[in-house]
Amino acid sequence: MIRSALLVTVGVGITAFMSFWAVIFSILPNSDDRIHKIAILWSKILLFICNTKVEVIGRDNLKTDRPYVLMANHQSDFDILITLAHLPGQFRWLAKKELFNIPVFGAAMKSAGYISIDRQNREKAMQSLDEAALRIRNGKSVMTFPEGTRSRDGEIKAFKQGTFYLAIKSGVPILPITIIGSGQIMPKRSLRVRPGKVKLIIDKPIDVRGYGIENRRELIENTRDTIIKNYDYWREAGTAVIKDIEKESS
Repeated sequence: MIRSALLVTVGVGITAFMSFWAVIFSILPNSDDRIHKIAILWSKILLFICNTKVEVIGRDNLKTDRPYVLMANHQSDFDILITLAHLPGQFRWLAKKELFNIPVFGAAMKSAGYISIDRQNREKAMQSLDEAALRIRNGKSVMTFPEGTRSRDGEIKAFKQGTFYLAIKSGVPILPITIIGSGQIMPKRSLRVRPGKVKLIIDKPIDVRGYGIENRRELIENTRDTIIKNYDYWREAGTAVIKDIEKESS
């Protein structure tokens, strides 16, 4: 617990420092791109000091010359660091409005062009999705966690419909992303940080052409099934490797 407390304290300090400079950089041209690069550096530093190693599978499925709606499962606050540090190219977060209320950090998020979404107000939420669609048309990918909240037991929960409305409206492919192992590093509602290894699987884009509001349920199921398939396959593959190592050492 002492180690976790020290890591959290150091992490808060680094976050405040990087957020301050992000706000300062907001006065420069193309500030949102610059600030996103600061966010990438911030995430890599925190993953390093927490001894979190990430294996990326399927990196070639993400082409940086075109926008996507990026969708990942969500188990831990570390998912934000993992995706920032290991997904190439520029993207903007679609994030709950409460994060934008954090002093300095929230201002840095606004300066980066990240998009606030009010889950309690449907009208404002739809306005945020329209804003995100505009960013996508301007060439920026948008990153989302379609479960809407972190899973405590690792089970991939039902997906919210809003981000699929965004994908259909913007007309760009969905890129399904699976994260395995982050829940063991820092579980939901816990400040305990453990060193560990994470897998980040990037699957092939899912074309949204042919889908509309009336049949988006099929698109939701297709995306969620892809993420679950990769979660089950790569988690079991990792377990099999551990068992083989244990057999060889016995």
